[in-house]
Amino acid sequence: SSCSNSARVRFEHSPIEAQEAKMSGYTSLSNTYQAGQAISAPVTYPMSQSFVAPGVASMPARVPAGVPAGVPVSVRVPSTVIQAQGPGTKVRTAQDPQVLPGEAMKMLREGNRRFVQGKPVATRTSNGMRLELVDQGQAPHTAVIGCADSRAPVESIFDALPGDIFVLRNAGNTCTHAEGSMIGSLEFCIGKLKSRLVVVLGHTKCGAIYGATKTYLAKKSDPAAATTALDGLLSGLAVVAEKAEYDMGPMADEEFVAAHAVKVNVFHTIDYLLQYSRAIREGVASGNVEIQGAVYDLSTGLVDFMGRSPRQADLLKSDVALPPTVVMMSNAAVRRGKLGVRTGVDVAPAPEEALDLLMQGNSRYVSGEPTSNATSSPMRKALVKKGQAPHTAVVGCADSRAPLETLFDMMPGELFVVRNAGNTATHAEGSMVGSLEFCCGKLGTRLIMVLGHTQCGAIVGATSTYLANIGKPQIKPGSALEGLLADLTGTIKKASDELGPGASKEELAAHAVKVNVFETMNFLLQYSEPLRQLMSAGKVDLQGGIYHLETGRVEFLGRSPRHQELLASKGSLPPSMQKEMTRAVRTPDDNPMEPEAALKLMKEGNDRYCHGKPMAGKFDSEMRKALSTIGQSPHTAVVGCADSRVPLELVFDVLPGDLFVMRNAGNTVTHARGSIIGSLEFCVTALRTRFVMVLGHTNCGAIKGATATYLKSKRGEAPAKDSGALEGLLAGLSSVAGDAAAQLRPNASEKEIADLAVSVNVFHTMDTILKSSSDFRDKVRSGDVQLQGAVYDLNTGRVEWLGKNPKQASILSS
Repeated sequence: SSCSNSARVRFEHSPIEAQEAKMSGYTSLSNTYQAGQAISAPVTYPMSQSFVAPGVASMPARVPAGVPAGVPVSVRVPSTVIQAQGPGTKVRTAQDPQVLPGEAMKMLREGNRRFVQGKPVATRTSNGMRLELVDQGQAPHTAVIGCADSRAPVESIFDALPGDIFVLRNAGNTCTHAEGSMIGSLEFCIGKLKSRLVVVLGHTKCGAIYGATKTYLAKKSDPAAATTALDGLLSGLAVVAEKAEYDMGPMADEEFVAAHAVKVNVFHTIDYLLQYSRAIREGVASGNVEIQGAVYDLSTGLVDFMGRSPRQADLLKSDVALPPTVVMMSNAAVRRGKLGVRTGVDVAPAPEEALDLLMQGNSRYVSGEPTSNATSSPMRKALVKKGQAPHTAVVGCADSRAPLETLFDMMPGELFVVRNAGNTATHAEGSMVGSLEFCCGKLGTRLIMVLGHTQCGAIVGATSTYLANIGKPQIKPGSALEGLLADLTGTIKKASDELGPGASKEELAAHAVKVNVFETMNFLLQYSEPLRQLMSAGKVDLQGGIYHLETGRVEFLGRSPRHQELLASKGSLPPSMQKEMTRAVRTPDDNPMEPEAALKLMKEGNDRYCHGKPMAGKFDSEMRKALSTIGQSPHTAVVGCADSRVPLELVFDVLPGDLFVMRNAGNTVTHARGSIIGSLEFCVTALRTRFVMVLGHTNCGAIKGATATYLKSKRGEAPAKDSGALEGLLAGLSSVAGDAAAQLRPNASEKEIADLAVSVNVFHTMDTILKSSSDFRDKVRSGDVQLQGAVYDLNTGRVEWLGKNPKQASILSS
């Protein structure tokens, strides 16, 4: 009629939308509507592909009444969604209803049929599809455990769109070495995403299964231990190969056994899931979840769906809640502390237990299987609120190739670390002894470990000094480094006497590393009455060790041969060092890093640490070998606190070789001037490091103790009669607390003073470093070296960058 009740509507699009429509096969987008009918989006259109325009909005337009039949009505559509009917045209999101297991299986079969026929439909996605998945979330209809083999792409095999399948893959589609990851991921998928079908998908000619079969058959005649992770993977699949061989009979050749093992492995993985996951068992038992096996044929592209495991009914009776490795990790977490890290609420382990923790941690480090994870915000808060309770205090070398927390695989809160060049007490006696007295007396730590390392630059340098000066008159040291090396020559002479004449320089230096460990242990015994009392009572033990750069292993030496003898020593205070010294030179192979670049790396590393996304990764034998043979070239030197909650390599997410670290209680130079200055001069001169940082931290025990000492002195209270190195350390820091108090209101609380004193102490240490070394000042003045301060926040994990010392310019001009 002339007044038709229907009209043809043509949808117009912007140029970009039109281009997308053309790419999807749309050249004419139109539909028929009744007169007066509202035109709205989305519009369903029977096409085999989909076109999604962003920003879907309804259209208030209506077809005018009285429009003649067949007369096109043009409607401007700012944005529409035209959805094709059929597979491959719409993504699944959390807005869609759950798919029953049988329906999901039907989708997989149909998708595989299209894949085999070469007629896939899930070949194109659009911005709109991707935005839907982002905005509405995922709701995959199936979870698939498949092989990592590049010839078996799961989504392609089943012609699936993004959002259809939750895919887990590894070599061999197995759970033997990834049970925690696989099972946890599946529990997430069926529990949170509501997927109701799980398929374990093997494939023909699987390299992992064929390799496992070959390994199993070979080891029957020649057993050998696994030496690599790949060996471990193949050995873990031996049970699959063994069953396949049994099924095929003794006369079957390797090819037939391996081919059958592919199917055996599929059911083995299904059985593992059922046996070790309560959540999966409950889902299957209730009928809410279905688990089936399948094998993809590489030659034909067809998937052979094999159904349920023959053992499903029996395995549903299992009462095991967690896979084996998760149980082991849970037990390890308990050993680390009640709150995930060691804090003041944990009981101090006996010395032998702490030593065992070190041995186990180093073993994990060497095997490349560390268990120390990135710390979380609750962990850091626990360390702040509950305090620290490190199980071991370690006196180690500042060498950047020997990061103690890393090589013992320890978390923050486990080790109280004191470091200087050469792990010696010759120039750091006040700092070293006082720090250890604080750790054992106040924190309850029951094991002290003095750790040297092979290829130690300080020991090698001292050996060269000793050999060069044999028979010559003693010369007054011209720098702090020369003084450090000169004082270590006594250790070298002792090593020479033990080896006898004819020993080479290399042999002498290697033996001196061990002698030096015992010399440091002897020094601690001789000059600390509090430590001797604790050791005599059996409350603390003192042990030595040597870290081998070449292998990563720690050689545990036990007690000093003079342990019992020195327990009877009467020394109560270590000798103090009065002289200020400067440095010598060294030429590394690597070019020095600009200070600005080093600072950028430190900031980026701390940011990764705070977000729990470290990138430093594992440290392998090749890296150790490079550091051992080529030498170190750290980009930054850090003067930090020995507090176990501030593991510097972790806080800045760096590898061994990046940081040259000096640590003592309170990150101070008041009692460790020779050691710290000498170590710094060695670093900026011999190693050509150009960025130096003094790092304090919040809730610092040494600063809090120094603040209490300052306030007692201000009130006129007499110091304790039995004052040891610890009291001397706190007294030396009390001036810092006084400076902080002077910057606050008269009635400031002890906590307020201690909090401010942390940053004041950082600048105080920077002042002392600049004033104590003319060579260091010259390097800073010339711009060759940059000195900055910072404060690490135990609560957040973030480093507050304080910048340069406000007094630096005046010190440099004096």
